[in-house]
Amino acid sequence: MQESCGVIGVRLNDKKENALSKVYYGLYAMQHRGQESCGVAIFDGKEIKLHKDMGLVSEVFRDLKLEGFAAIGHVRYSTKGESQLINAQPILIDYSYGSFAIAHNGQIVNYKELKAELSRKGCVFTTTTDSEIIAQVIVQEHIKSGDFILGIKRAMRKIKGSYSLTILKDDKIIAIRDPNGFRPLVLGKRGSNYIVASESCAIECVNFKVVRDVKPGEILIISESIRSEAVPSERKSICMFEYVYFSRPDSVIDGIPVYQVRKKLGELLYKEAPIKADLVTAVPDSGITAALGFSRASGIPYGESLIKNRYLGRTFIMPNQKDREEGVKIKLMPLKSEIKDKVIVLVDDSIVRGTTIKRIISNLKEAGAKEVHVRISCPPIRYPCYYGIDMQTREEFIARNKTVEEIKEEIGADSLAYISLDGLIKAIGLPREKLCLACLTGEYPVKPEQMKLTN
Repeated sequence: MQESCGVIGVRLNDKKENALSKVYYGLYAMQHRGQESCGVAIFDGKEIKLHKDMGLVSEVFRDLKLEGFAAIGHVRYSTKGESQLINAQPILIDYSYGSFAIAHNGQIVNYKELKAELSRKGCVFTTTTDSEIIAQVIVQEHIKSGDFILGIKRAMRKIKGSYSLTILKDDKIIAIRDPNGFRPLVLGKRGSNYIVASESCAIECVNFKVVRDVKPGEILIISESIRSEAVPSERKSICMFEYVYFSRPDSVIDGIPVYQVRKKLGELLYKEAPIKADLVTAVPDSGITAALGFSRASGIPYGESLIKNRYLGRTFIMPNQKDREEGVKIKLMPLKSEIKDKVIVLVDDSIVRGTTIKRIISNLKEAGAKEVHVRISCPPIRYPCYYGIDMQTREEFIARNKTVEEIKEEIGADSLAYISLDGLIKAIGLPREKLCLACLTGEYPVKPEQMKLTN
């Protein structure tokens, strides 16, 4: 399972500084949000220059020499549009009113309708992404209204789904969060310089101070100063998976520390599904914090059982499920000395298809584990996501048509328990009505008739 993207925007009033380094380190801090491609668009006072390519931030930005005081950047994992260079971001748009660059985290649900409407108006597309659809709707509304920000507001009323955007227009950075606030977006500041990013970790790693989260429906226009405009917000619907899995543990999303949520999930998981064991362990890296919480609540010592190969890089992002299954042991090797003849509690963040956890359990038992009891810090995933997570068909989900007992048998665990929905909500600390839980409950914040569900 993968997230769609991470975005960043930097506006420096100190013209002696270069925004490129801030974008580089900020994207590096958010590499977990996308490993397929990345890029930067930078304004040097005269024009926007664009550089993007397939690969990791360290590869694409190597020896890059661009200068400017305003820039946006992007890391990508595809959920709409194929994984190829034409779909890398930022996207640069040239039209009769000038040009702008755009970077997008999320996924719009009325993509087909908007694309058909734009095609009828003669629009020609250069990518297969929904991000270009957003850009072209903004272009159309700008041309009609004569004002760029008014055009954005009108576009936001037409676009349905999830989008956190950074836009580079001349010397301005424009940051936009959709009216539901599905995906995070954070504002930071240092002196008179500003930064926006998908996660607070990207802001703090370049020594800026986090100011606040961008509000759902808000538009921030950043130049020498900053001003805020907005369209009416909808029901706030922050994706629960930002807390469970996607965001870095040291990030703070909508005022709530991700690390604390994951630790609390582990503690509650033990209270809901206690077990006697010799060792609490985790599937690295996403299960570690919840496992520490489980260990603290249970008194069972925490230890490593799987050693992660951290040098596989993007070459390990296999294009098909068979290759991913066969590669599990290359990525995660059992630590035989720590697990031999022990009863293990294995904590992970989620089970989607069940194939990876099945292989991990098999490998642990082959390495000498006496029993493997699985605890999952997210309730069963049963429904597709249309808001920017790469899980869009019901057939993918092992929990769709199986009971917990049947899943336990399928994956070869000695026992299996998931955190309850109430436990998840309690750990996050936000009211249920302010979270997107669609993949768990089938209750979509953007109405199904708008989404035209077919899967």
